[in-house]
Amino acid sequence: MKIILVLTSHDKLGDTGRKTGFWLEEFATPYYIFKDGDLDITLASPNGGQPPLDPKSDEPDFQTEATARFKKDSDAQAALANTLKLEDISANDYDAVFYPGGHGPLWDLAEDSNSIDLIEKMYSTGKPVAAVCHAPAVLRHAKGPDGSPLIEGKSVTCFSNTEEEAVQLSDVVPFLLEDELKAKGANFSKAEDWHSYAITDGNLITGQNPASSEPAAKALLEIINQ
Repeated sequence: MKIILVLTSHDKLGDTGRKTGFWLEEFATPYYIFKDGDLDITLASPNGGQPPLDPKSDEPDFQTEATARFKKDSDAQAALANTLKLEDISANDYDAVFYPGGHGPLWDLAEDSNSIDLIEKMYSTGKPVAAVCHAPAVLRHAKGPDGSPLIEGKSVTCFSNTEEEAVQLSDVVPFLLEDELKAKGANFSKAEDWHSYAITDGNLITGQNPASSEPAAKALLEIINQ
């Protein structure tokens, strides 16, 4: 079974002068869940090549067993440094897609036509689509087979407004993701800030925050192995 992980190429945190990108743990944990689950993993990003790492996610407080494993894994590091261009990806070649978060996706993947097309094609053919933390932003413009918002009436979660407020970025991000998902008609729910929480609704899987990357990835693996 083949899975594609799609990462952000965006590295600027609004007008703050600070860097952003993908969140290391939200990539590393799912990567090894899929690898240990014997899935064939492909990595892609809008620009191809090395996606930008959110430097904050590399701080000691945010390290896990998976991030430590990644830092010793030269093959995984090489794969990450050479992501494919998203425009060259065909949904027909994969059985599932997973989007790690970080603030970067709010700026690029949320608006990326190739990403939207990939999601719509995967979803319409019954393949699992999963996104964690800020990555459910990729669902913002996606449409269902009937032309309505893909998440309309679906149970979803994401990095919540209160979590965004806690990291003091509510006025920096281009939109508040929780509000955006609700505006598209999603049935939004969340756990307490920073607690693990993932939701599966059919073949759509979303996770709330970094702590939710593991259950979200495991939920996808369970679906794909059915």
